[in-house]
Amino acid sequence: MGRLIYNSNVTIFVADRTLAHLQAVIGSKMRDKEYFIFSWRDEVNAGSGGRNMIWLHPGVSLVYVFSGSYRPEINPEWITAMLRSASTTDGLSILPEPPFVGVDQT
Repeated sequence: MGRLIYNSNVTIFVADRTLAHLQAVIGSKMRDKEYFIFSWRDEVNAGSGGRNMIWLHPGVSLVYVFSGSYRPEINPEWITAMLRSASTTDGLSILPEPPFVGVDQT
């Protein structure tokens, strides 16, 4: 389970694979100097299961902490879907991963 630490005082726990995709999406938006909302739901066993929202902009401190040492293969379709969500009034949210056909290693 990875962690996204926002402004040193909010920690969001997500799977490393999800975190890698969030890092790509957030990095893309920040490079373009775009501000946006990020919303997520806590796991019921981690608290209230409630909805959370933060405002992301290039001046805020973000730390990505991965629990594993491998770098997950990126699913471009998932990146595209989350980039689209980040551009809406509801902001970026963690969407279900669409089917992914990775690179054949044979």
